[in-house]
Amino acid sequence: MYEHFFQCPYCWEEISMLLDSSISETYIEDCETCCNPIQITTQFENTELVGFQAINIEQ
Repeated sequence: MYEHFFQCPYCWEEISMLLDSSISETYIEDCETCCNPIQITTQFENTELVGFQAINIEQ
């Protein structure tokens, strides 16, 4: 598992998320601070995080 810190696209608070480095995927997870849904996209190469995106899905 890989802990990644980023800003919520809704409330701009810094939050962290545990990412599974064996899987590159897109999924929805709620912000732990404001509870709004965030679309998370991860990309790993050889267990190294090479791409991360957290976007507001209610644009």
